[in-house]
Amino acid sequence: MILNKPITYIPGISGQRAGLIYSELGIKTCNDLLNFFPFRYIDKTQFYQIKDLQPSASEVQIVGKITRVNEIAQKRGSRLVATFQDATGTMELVWFRGQKWIKDSLKVNEPYVVYGKLNHYNGSFSIPHPEMELVKEYKKKLQSKMQPVYPSTEKLTNSGVSNKLMQGYVLKLLQIVYDTIQESLSPEIIGDFSLMPKKEALLNVHFPKSQENLAKAQYRLKFEELFFIQLQLVRKKLINKTKIKGFIFENVGAIFNEFYADKLPFNLTNAQKRVLKEIRKDVASGAHMNRLLQGDVGSGKTIVALLSMLLAIDNGFQATIMAPTEILANQHYIAVSELLQGMNIKVDILTGSVRAKKRREIHAHLEDGTLHILIGTHALLEDKVQFNNLGIAIIDEQHRFGVAQRSKLWMKNKMPPHILVMTATPIPRTLAMSVYGDLDISVIDELPPGRKEVKTVHRFDSNRLSVFKFMRDEIAKGRQIYIVYPLIQESEAMDYKDLMDGYESVSREFPTPKYQISIVHGQMKPADKEHEMQRFVKHETQIMVATTVIEVGVNVPNASVMIIESSERFGLSQLHQLRGRVGRGADQSYCILLSSFKLSAEAKTRLKTMVETTDGFKIAEVDLKLRGPGNLMGTQQSGVLNLKIADVVKDSKILVAARNTAISVLQEDANLSKPENINIKNTFIQISKSSKIWSNIS
Repeated sequence: MILNKPITYIPGISGQRAGLIYSELGIKTCNDLLNFFPFRYIDKTQFYQIKDLQPSASEVQIVGKITRVNEIAQKRGSRLVATFQDATGTMELVWFRGQKWIKDSLKVNEPYVVYGKLNHYNGSFSIPHPEMELVKEYKKKLQSKMQPVYPSTEKLTNSGVSNKLMQGYVLKLLQIVYDTIQESLSPEIIGDFSLMPKKEALLNVHFPKSQENLAKAQYRLKFEELFFIQLQLVRKKLINKTKIKGFIFENVGAIFNEFYADKLPFNLTNAQKRVLKEIRKDVASGAHMNRLLQGDVGSGKTIVALLSMLLAIDNGFQATIMAPTEILANQHYIAVSELLQGMNIKVDILTGSVRAKKRREIHAHLEDGTLHILIGTHALLEDKVQFNNLGIAIIDEQHRFGVAQRSKLWMKNKMPPHILVMTATPIPRTLAMSVYGDLDISVIDELPPGRKEVKTVHRFDSNRLSVFKFMRDEIAKGRQIYIVYPLIQESEAMDYKDLMDGYESVSREFPTPKYQISIVHGQMKPADKEHEMQRFVKHETQIMVATTVIEVGVNVPNASVMIIESSERFGLSQLHQLRGRVGRGADQSYCILLSSFKLSAEAKTRLKTMVETTDGFKIAEVDLKLRGPGNLMGTQQSGVLNLKIADVVKDSKILVAARNTAISVLQEDANLSKPENINIKNTFIQISKSSKIWSNIS
């Protein structure tokens, strides 16, 4: 098939140029080029006359002749200037690079179509580096009123691969393959959504005849892209449910019931009960559980995770929790150990800093089945760590783990353990559908009773004295305070408050012995960091001055105030996570966002959002709009949403329609074997061969 051939198949693309295009844009085959879509269009419907040009005009198109060409010396090198005229006047065309090649190619007194950015200086007009085409050549071509502009790089432009050249390559390719382009969707889907046929959509997305045609082409291609992603995710979910067998936890036994009746520190919220019911249904079904548990900081995910592990233990299985950092692993270990105190359940922790002797002990108890719950970091993935009978694996803050790391947990057993993935970073619905579309999703959307909503205010640096007074009042009530800084040491490029500077000014305002201050940052030794944190936990210090190392892993119910310095420098999810460090006790808590007066529009939106809502999902939706899906997912998942034309934020309605369509197609024809689905099946097979991403997301 022509589309699978390398782009050197297209006349005019040499091996060397193909290599450059591949290294800069990732385009290797004809199919890659066909699906390399313009990011904007230039409307070339209007032709100007020179006498009608206005200084305010930006890009203009004129028909005229070159009457004279001069090379003019300047301080550095020279510039090439051509006098260009039409029936109404004259202007200049100017080149600062590539003069020799351009001078040789220019034809004097021949009619040209000239297009470019208009410059106005001292009453005269000029166009630097214009796009030019002889009128006789222009008339021969397939004319599109809207000209595509393709993504490019400086290296490509400097090597002579201009936008015009890319247009030419795409046009040649379309002329060669147009009649062979296969339809990829079923007649029913095309009819239901009034979609433009595939070949017409590809022609009109590159060379649209009108704005209306472009809109139809873009809708068709966005729908198709999202449909095949959803088809793969939904199909994987169905296979998980039907083909992959899971351990059956039949009994809700003595251990679970004892804990639920005697040890549970508070009544479960309705949301926690609902999620637990969903998990129990999964683990009793005989199918393999693959579930994502979302819940804001402090919503009680750990209790749900623990109850799920007790179900496994009641049925003769072991359980594990994997966390991304030692701090978080330790927090889980302390919380679980305290909750299970007095029960006959062995819990241990395995991290990078556990000594060899202790490791050997853990390995032995794991293998003989006497260790029930193992909590740890990446250390759990080492080959030496072998479970006797792992029934459930809980992965916390899963976006920090790569795909290969997570799959290693599967290999620890003769049968894959049930997987419960937890995140305190609320994931907007559209993103969850795209990135975790093959997982079942549970949400804890209410806080435990007695928790008060954290009051959030935005204050400028000039209000610092009143903030200090508020701090003194809170300390007098017996409360504790966090102050978080974005930087450790002063940066010349930024005038933000840095940690050391801040520590000194706080020490002056809150002198010893009346006040005690802890300091914690990422460059401290782990033992020193732990010592300072413990001082704060034990209420030996009233103020903790820190960087974002406290974003996860510190649980101090008595801390009621979070002050975030230079808050404009933090992302929304970071601000939300930091705010989650307070509000853990019964007292009213506060978050004060301090900033300078100089705020970008985006920073204003972030701070306004934080003041207006504590709902993590609303915050995540705003964050998604501001930052886009790639940044929100973090580096491990950055390749996941490398979409060619669709955008999960702007095209959320198309995404929902595409997902629902994929579900109904697979419900009626799981193997895509019906004649009407032959186009879908053929395209799906092609995509599955070339796309490694979608089968590995969760």
